[in-house]
Amino acid sequence: MNHIIFILHSLIISASVLFFGWLGNAALTSLISLLFVLTNIFVIKQIEIYNYTITSADAYIIGISFGINILQEIWGKKTGQKAIFISFACSLFYVVMGQFHLWYIPAPYDTSHLPFIYLMNHSIRIMSASLASYLIVQYFDTITYGYLKTKADGKWFIVRNYISMLTSQLFDTLLFSFLGLYGIVHNITHIIIISYLIKVFAIFLMTPALYCAKKIIKK
Repeated sequence: MNHIIFILHSLIISASVLFFGWLGNAALTSLISLLFVLTNIFVIKQIEIYNYTITSADAYIIGISFGINILQEIWGKKTGQKAIFISFACSLFYVVMGQFHLWYIPAPYDTSHLPFIYLMNHSIRIMSASLASYLIVQYFDTITYGYLKTKADGKWFIVRNYISMLTSQLFDTLLFSFLGLYGIVHNITHIIIISYLIKVFAIFLMTPALYCAKKIIKK
């Protein structure tokens, strides 16, 4: 059932990106920031799809790239870069608040402290790796996408989007897997290969939706 759940998950996130984009660039930036925080919370959960072990957070990564590309296509490169920095600030806030949460001494009858310790124990490493790969990859994606748009004189939208997203997601998968998950997950090779294949499949499904977004979302 995991592959069905993943498809449904991706469709809901994609629809949410379109809806928040329709509400405006500020709303879409807020959603992108939330998706990034959720990614770093849920990435430690490992699931199996066709006997391959992967994390459960890949759908959020696609949603982030989808949203960033919408911001760039409709509101410009500077708006996309601003969204990256806002997401960075929100994620840093999440890490700091998580540490404060662990510092509180639990009541004798509390049963949630140990699960929170498990959840937050790897949060600094995962967040640091995620922030590093996110900033590097998204800037790479922003520059690549802007370069392709300039060279194509605004044409070949779907081709530009495919090249930009496929390249950036390969880079992101390699960088984050080794920085954040190596030694934590059961099989890092499965994580890299299957996560990237899932992203490729999702990108090819969502790129036509990005083309439609240009028709739906107005500056």
